[in-house]
Amino acid sequence: MNSDIRNLDLNLLKALDALLDERSVTRAADRLSLTQPAVSGMLNRLRESFDDPLFVRAQRGIVPTLRAEQLATPVKQLLADIEGLLQPQAFEPCAASLTVKLASTDYALRAVVVPFMSALRQRAPNIRVSIEPVDDARLASQMDRGDIDLALLTPQTTPTGLHGAPLFDEHYVCAMRADHPDAVAGHLSLDRFCALDHVLVSTVGGGFRGVTDDALEKVGRTRRVITSVTSFLILPDLLMTSDLIAVVPRRLTLHRTDLAVMEPPLDIPGFSKNLVWHERTHRDAAHQWIRSLMIETAGIV
Repeated sequence: MNSDIRNLDLNLLKALDALLDERSVTRAADRLSLTQPAVSGMLNRLRESFDDPLFVRAQRGIVPTLRAEQLATPVKQLLADIEGLLQPQAFEPCAASLTVKLASTDYALRAVVVPFMSALRQRAPNIRVSIEPVDDARLASQMDRGDIDLALLTPQTTPTGLHGAPLFDEHYVCAMRADHPDAVAGHLSLDRFCALDHVLVSTVGGGFRGVTDDALEKVGRTRRVITSVTSFLILPDLLMTSDLIAVVPRRLTLHRTDLAVMEPPLDIPGFSKNLVWHERTHRDAAHQWIRSLMIETAGIV
């Protein structure tokens, strides 16, 4: 084994990191903007340096040896630390130019991202934000790879090993169009609540049961859910064009003068919303500022 650090090119560690992530010489070459023979040559040098095959051929691509798996975390951290050394320590929001990759549910888009973007545009106009839906199955690996920087989640859906900060606690309200026949009284009895037709958001699609139905079951009641949608964003349009009612997170109804909002006639457990990020960006000055701004704007109701 060649243990002299003077003989180890840091570019080889970048290649090792790419190979560990991609499990393919071809994909690693594409990621590094190098040719496949060049990456193969770097792999040979890595094998010599670590006195280990590091990767062996499999049915699909290559798989790491135990030695390579042991190197994965320290190599990624080392590369992140070196990148941090090369970046300026001072951070000026008004002059900053970077792209932040955010994973969000459609509810969090309205409740968190809209006020955050308004403030961000005023304070750091050259910071770009790329937003995509939360993919629970892939989120941990996306954050490991740097495909996602921030995620808006509940504590129950947060993968282990990530940093997090609470944004707010949310509770449910009952919403209907402002001129709904039942809006005049300003409240609903439990009997009337159960008799009206409801629309429900089922994030997995096709479901007609949610936390409201669980709460009703505890008091021996049921409601009539006749419409199921996959997005909170369509709810206002459905409510405005029908006599449907919906139990929704309160923040979705803020500043909506076209909706009548009242407390449900039974106790429905709410939920918490957290901001989550990876160790990779934990100490970065720009990301620290961005997280602080999101926490600040999420607290303004």
